[in-house]
Amino acid sequence: VNIIQITPGAGKMYCGNCFRDNALVAALRKAGHDVTMIPLYLPLTLDEPDQSNGTPIFFNGVNVYLEQKSPFYRQAPKWLHRIIGSKSMLNWAAKKVGKTRAEEVGDLTISMLHGREGNQARELEELINWLKEQPKPDVICLSNSLLLGLAKCLKEAIGAPIVCLLQNEAPYIDSMPEDLREEVWKLMIEQAQEVSRFIAPSQYYAERMCEKLKVPAKRMSVVYNGINHEGFEASPVAPNPPVLGFFTRMCKDKGLDTLIDAFIKLKQANHIPQLKLKIGGGCGPGDEPFVERMRDRLHAKALLGDVEFHPNVNREEKQAFLKSLSVLSVPAQFGEAFGFYVIEAMAAGVPVVQPNCASFPELIEMSGGGICYDHDGSESLADAIEKLLQNP
Repeated sequence: VNIIQITPGAGKMYCGNCFRDNALVAALRKAGHDVTMIPLYLPLTLDEPDQSNGTPIFFNGVNVYLEQKSPFYRQAPKWLHRIIGSKSMLNWAAKKVGKTRAEEVGDLTISMLHGREGNQARELEELINWLKEQPKPDVICLSNSLLLGLAKCLKEAIGAPIVCLLQNEAPYIDSMPEDLREEVWKLMIEQAQEVSRFIAPSQYYAERMCEKLKVPAKRMSVVYNGINHEGFEASPVAPNPPVLGFFTRMCKDKGLDTLIDAFIKLKQANHIPQLKLKIGGGCGPGDEPFVERMRDRLHAKALLGDVEFHPNVNREEKQAFLKSLSVLSVPAQFGEAFGFYVIEAMAAGVPVVQPNCASFPELIEMSGGGICYDHDGSESLADAIEKLLQNP
């Protein structure tokens, strides 16, 4: 099968969707399929070989931003777009970018969902013209539903069916101001009609997005995310002293502050002597002030010496980090569609303690790789972690 995979890049930020799509493309190629991975906006930052190497970046992030902000720039000659959107400028932008806040990019999201009627129409035409020069694909796969504005135009121009993967769009959109949120969902419902098949990473998220997009269940499939297991292995000896871990983006949305408060309670109770805490994962410029506040919180309790921070590690460092843990917990409450950290911890032989919400009960019930707890603040999390550590 000839497949086009379209994936937004996140510059120097670690992005779960980028990791997922890159691993998926590698696995499909290994299975004998022809797959072209097309990055959008910014370069991809990955912990495995980049499957998009050799493919141009479309919807150049610098040009997309300026086209949204300036009517003049939308009409500017191609030579100016080439200079402003040069590789050096794009790499500069990639270093500066942090996680996009939904409330700050609502207008841009709406413009992208308008497709040819949006402010980035010339970027769409460039992508279509390039695709027309390639062998005709059997299917075009969009990385997430925020790209639905591409669906109709690509379907008509290239003549291939559209498949759309899903991953955490709903909580992102629902954090927008009400007027923007309503307009985004309205446009996404309209554009969703152009998609032949949606693929959700959990039953929980399939049901949620069927409701949000007004999509019948027959057009929604559930395919659980996977990882490349190479290099993951369990430690032959349990860590001593025990180590509590957190591994994902270092931010409030993922519950890092809740885990730190739970760790403080565990240390104060001292039922798990010499317990340590390791915190790892992505930490961009926008995350650093929050992480510094967490350091201050630990310092105020004289516990900073029992905690290690491991930001922006590579694949080998991540695997060593996970292998060193006794238990991992990421107490996210926003409605996680999947949570790669759950299966990565399990691949390293590490059990997880997760809230009894969103996709977590589904993943843990299927795998038996940990426990769920009824979240009622950091104390309930501390109790669940203590229970698991005392009865591994």
